[in-house]
Amino acid sequence: MDKIYEISLLLDFYGQLLSKKQYEILDLHFNNDYSLGEIAEHFNMSRQGIFDNIKRGKASLLNMEEKLGLVSKFSEQKLKAEKILRYLKSINKENMNIDDIEYLKNIEDGIVDIIEN
Repeated sequence: MDKIYEISLLLDFYGQLLSKKQYEILDLHFNNDYSLGEIAEHFNMSRQGIFDNIKRGKASLLNMEEKLGLVSKFSEQKLKAEKILRYLKSINKENMNIDDIEYLKNIEDGIVDIIEN
């Protein structure tokens, strides 16, 4: 998994468990693509201070994921939902009545909603 994407995902799951300032620093860096200098200026800190905050924040997020595994479980569930959707789409609908086809379409739409959210 791409490191920036991974940290962004970890922030989505565990960000509220960090301090407000640490969350904001990580959010600016990973989700908004701010440089260390831009973040340092925003918080009136040194670039080294920002770098250290990012390093500690990443370590905290990775530690939480190691202990709780929410992102891993989420990814597994998403893969399972995608597999189910592929099976549903492969069902031959030629001999189905219109109500069953509509019911199947509603199930597919529900799974797509789960995958995309």
